[in-house]
Amino acid sequence: MFHSFDDDSGTDELLRHEFFMHHALQQAQAADAENEVPVGAVIVHNQQIIAAAHNQREQLHDPTAHAEMIAITQAAEAIGDWRLEKCTLYVTLEPCCMCAGAILQARVPIVVYGASDPKGGAAESLYQLLQDDRLNHQCSVIRNVMREPCGEILTEFFRRQRRLGKK
Repeated sequence: MFHSFDDDSGTDELLRHEFFMHHALQQAQAADAENEVPVGAVIVHNQQIIAAAHNQREQLHDPTAHAEMIAITQAAEAIGDWRLEKCTLYVTLEPCCMCAGAILQARVPIVVYGASDPKGGAAESLYQLLQDDRLNHQCSVIRNVMREPCGEILTEFFRRQRRLGKK
């Protein structure tokens, strides 16, 4: 079910990030098909995807059902520990404050995201929670991996919503 990246010592880091972001983008497409805001996330441990999720707020009637939150829960279950200290989270949209808090609580060391979120981003755009040295944990943040396709799916989703008279 989950995919792994065959890591040979000469592999380009950007190719590895794009490989996993592609899987996060597939999750965003699944959200789009369910009329959810198309955000997808995967969590990787030892070059293998151990969690894959997408937004499910509408389906679950749950404001906390963001892709990152669901993926963190899946990953903790997969490794049997709430500490995701050897994992990388890939998400198609810059995490919000809620998700950034959960990422920090889970001790995720690396977050890779696609599109920036100028209205709600907590990794760079509005806040820099993931790298705030006043907190007891910080993450390395890698931005703009596959930015265009990650942003385009969101732009098209909201364009359709406006045409339907929705927010």
